[in-house]
Formats: sequence, structure tokens, C-alpha cells
Amino acid sequence: MRMVTGSMKGMILALLAVSATAIAQQSAATPQNPQPVAAAQSNLAPPATMDQVVDRVILREKDMVKFLSPRTPIVETYLQDLTQDPQLGPIPQDDHYFLGRMDFSDSIDRTEYLQGKDKGSDKDESMEKRLLGGFAKKFKFQYQPLGFSWMIFADRSDFDRQHYDFRYARREFLGDVRCLVFDVTPKKNAGRGRFLGRIWVEDQDFSIVRLNGTYSHPSRNTYYFHMDSWRLNLVPGYWVPSYIYSEEGDFSAGAKNKIAFKAQTRMWGYNLKMGTASDELTNIRVDSVKDDTPTAQDATPLAAEREWQQQAEDNVVDRLERAGLLAPAGDVDKILQTVVDNLLITNNIELPRPVRTRVLTTSPLETFSVGNTIVVSRGLIDVLPDEGSLAMVLSHELAHIVLGHNLGGEYAFNDRMLFSDEGTYQNLGFKHIPEEEAAADKKAIEMLKASPYAQKLDSAGLFIKALQIRAPQLSALLQAHLGNNISENGVVRMAQLATSAPALDWNKLDQIAALPLGGRVKLNPWDDKVEIVKAQPVAITSARDKMPFEVTPFFPRLSRYNSAPAPVNAPAPTTAATATNNPTPSN
Repeated sequence: MRMVTGSMKGMILALLAVSATAIAQQSAATPQNPQPVAAAQSNLAPPATMDQVVDRVILREKDMVKFLSPRTPIVETYLQDLTQDPQLGPIPQDDHYFLGRMDFSDSIDRTEYLQGKDKGSDKDESMEKRLLGGFAKKFKFQYQPLGFSWMIFADRSDFDRQHYDFRYARREFLGDVRCLVFDVTPKKNAGRGRFLGRIWVEDQDFSIVRLNGTYSHPSRNTYYFHMDSWRLNLVPGYWVPSYIYSEEGDFSAGAKNKIAFKAQTRMWGYNLKMGTASDELTNIRVDSVKDDTPTAQDATPLAAEREWQQQAEDNVVDRLERAGLLAPAGDVDKILQTVVDNLLITNNIELPRPVRTRVLTTSPLETFSVGNTIVVSRGLIDVLPDEGSLAMVLSHELAHIVLGHNLGGEYAFNDRMLFSDEGTYQNLGFKHIPEEEAAADKKAIEMLKASPYAQKLDSAGLFIKALQIRAPQLSALLQAHLGNNISENGVVRMAQLATSAPALDWNKLDQIAALPLGGRVKLNPWDDKVEIVKAQPVAITSARDKMPFEVTPFFPRLSRYNSAPAPVNAPAPTTAATATNNPTPSN
């Protein structure tokens, strides 16, 4: 074996360079059986006026509702309550995490993966309250996870001229896509909860690609939040809801804030196979198979034990991937694998079974190992500042494997995999006892000091220091749902590395202890694949630009689905050039 260098090293550097917080456009693999654009719409003549454009937008939105109705994607919201820091500006003072599965079949509803204080609304609450962003109850403000999910639509049931006025504003490019921009306002007496804001409409099929605004006329003690909702063209003819950014709060002098927060909502798993595998049985071919191995024999006790562990490992990996919680194997895994291989090679460690690495699709900072598979969450990869800190994270789980701390053997029984996706966190768990955690820390530090990362551990120590400072305010982000917590009772994993690290100085602009969320890994909402964000670094000009572990807005670079058939190039509406003189189409 030899260390991996060259082009693979370049991939590592691409992963671990300090990157911009903007999220790039998702790249899409060929989808399986996407629904085609409605034939009635594809045969319509190109619109010639802005009134006709609005009619087409309304039709396309209704078609989007039908397209999504059989799908049940995963939706994740991570929210940070904010407080004002004189030096760093608004910073987290508390956080909340929601993970569930959407149901678009009749209305918009969801089931929750997690149980606990943020699990959602009480059973006796009205549907109206459940659709709001939050409400005041017993002198305490409560966030409603369904309210954030609702923000993917302007109005699911009544987006039409009877309820809204549409005013053309301008043309604008969002990435590679030219858009027509409209201001949308509810008509008088249209009712509560109507969209109030701006929409961006791509200029070929006239689908909404972005919504920015809020919902009108909240009732007493209830709140509609502001939102910036983005869609991506991941299948031919459709722009799929993917990201929602929400923010409230005014920290200007004299402002009286009841609520101040920032929240990111992500959706994925649109193409998860939710049914049975009966379709795979339609073409069965039985081949004659014979084991020609000359030494074929029963497994020895040790070999049987390892086969059993491998079966459990494969069962868990397959079940998590089918649930949409584990990304399919891809290039990010190869980058993580390179770091693991370098640790093994330089420490002269040979294991009887290969070590694999995979990416958990969720935001909380989490790692765990099952058998010889190391799993690292997307959110943790996002915030790690460089290669040394990544090696620190991977070395801890690798140490568990080297020390024989095998977990998950019980999952070799296949009946243990027969649970709903929503029951994943109640049926799987890979937590080590404290003694094993301490032994893994010790072994990991030993491996790091003998590895190529020995001279890069100052950044890992700074990461730990930053985590120690922010941990009390980030309990939801640091709550592991399958493995052990990175920070437990004020003690951060691998804390020994912090003792030799430089002093943490927020004002030192070239000292990056941790990155914001969302700046490193992008998740494809259709097929769940993860890739590295390819974005140019942005210069840091003040301590407030660092934003360690913080929520930031989404600004994906939009582009059209690269395998879609070339659409008919509709001419620009004849009134577009003069629309500012007559901005409001007749209704």
C-alpha cells in the first residue's frame, strides 16, 4: 500500500479550502421515471403579453402541485435564535432542529423523525396554527416545523387571479437562467395566510424558481415568518422545491424584537423508492451457479464472526440509504477514504476487512461507525476548516475500528431492518460506552501524531476551542441521533488537541476555526447524491464575516436540467419592454 497523492490530494484541498457560504447549483443524475410535463401545457402557444405570462405561471404552478402529490420527500429545518454581540453582531443563543417527511397527497402534512421538545405541534392544535411559522403559548414562543415546510408554495390551493394581483417588475438573471420578476399581492378580502411578496419565473416554461416574501394577516399570538424559497431544475420540465431561508429580527437601536432567528430548510429524497420491490420481480432469470473454489469449506469461528459483522454493516448502510439518510457512494466518500487510508498506512495498520466511509445527509454534527464503515454527517463536513480537522474527526471513528469496538452486530438479523423510515432513529443506534470513547480519543491522537497530519493539528485544536465556546448555544446542532455526541457535558471530543493549539482570537482575520453551515457540501434533492461546493473563496474583512457554525442565506446558481429536451424558444412577450409603464395586467 502507498499513500494517495496527486489528483486525489487536489480533491482533498478542494474540499478543505475555506469556501464561500453560497450553495452552488445541484448537479443531477438521470432521474428514474420523472413525470412528463402536462401535454395540455406543452401544446400551448407561446405567450405574447404579460397577462398571458401570468396565466401560464398559474398553470405551471398547478402542474407542480400535481407532480409533487405522490412524492414524500424528507424536509429538515435547522434554526438558530439570535442575540446581539457587540463584537460579532447577531450570534446564536439557542437552536432548534426538525426532521420529518412531507406528504403532498391531499394537502401539506408531515410526520416527524425525532421525538422531544422540538417535535412539533400538539394534537389539539388547529390546522391553521400548524401551518404558521410559530405561535405564542403559555408565555413561550413555539416554532412549528410544518410552517417552514409550507413555504415551498406561494399558495398551494388558490394561486390564481381571483385571489392575487400580479405586477411585473423587471427581468433578472439567477445564475444561468433568465427570469421575469413579479410582485404578488393578495386581493382585498382574499383571506388570511395569502402570499405577499415577489416571484421569479424562468422565461421558457414559465415555472416559478424563487419566492421571496411572507404570508398576510396573521391572527393574534400567531406569526407568519419571512422566507426566501428556491427551486432547482432537477428533472425535465420541473423546478423542484429545494431550499428555504427564513430570518426575523431587527437589532437596530430602539427596535423591540419579540423574535430574532435565522433558519435553513432543506428538502431531499424526492426520488426515494417508497413502494415495494415488486417491480424488480417482473424479469426473473435463473442461472445455474456453482462454487468452483477448490478450498470451499465452512467458515472458521473467527471468519464467521467477521462475516456476521459484515452482514450487519451492509444491512445498516442499505437501510439508511433507502431511508434517504445516507448519501449514495460518490466522490466525497473517496476524499474521506483518502484521509483514512493515509492514517492506516503511516501507522502500519492492517485490518482484516477494508474500511469504508459514507456521508450522512443531515446537518447535526455527528459521526459513528458500524462495523468497518465510518459515517460523517454533511453538516460536520461543512463546518470543518481544513484537512487537519477532517483527519481529527475520522481518526476517532477509525480508532474504534482498530480497537475492536464493534457495534451493530444485532442488525445482522434482517427483521431488525423492518421499520418505517420515520422510525429510523428509534430502531438504530451506535453509541459507545464512555470507556470506549476515552480509549478511542487516546488512540486517535496517537495515530494523528504518526501521520502526515501531525503538523496540521493546530487548526483541529482551534476547531475544538471554537466548539467549546459555542456548544452551550448549539445543543440541537451537537445532538447526535445515531452515534455519540461530539460534546458531552461540556467536554468536547479530542479535547487534548486544544491544549497545544494557538489562542482563539475572533479578530484575527486569517484564523478560521470553523466555517458556517452549508459552505462545503451540496446535496442533490432529487437523488440524494452529495458533491463538493465549487465556489470561489470570499475575502474576510471583519470578525463578523467568519460566522462559525452559523446559519446563512441560500443563493444557488440556477441552471437548467442538462438532459432535458430543448424547449421551444418562446419570443419575449411583446409588452415586456414597456411593462414598467403599464405594470399591472388586467384581472
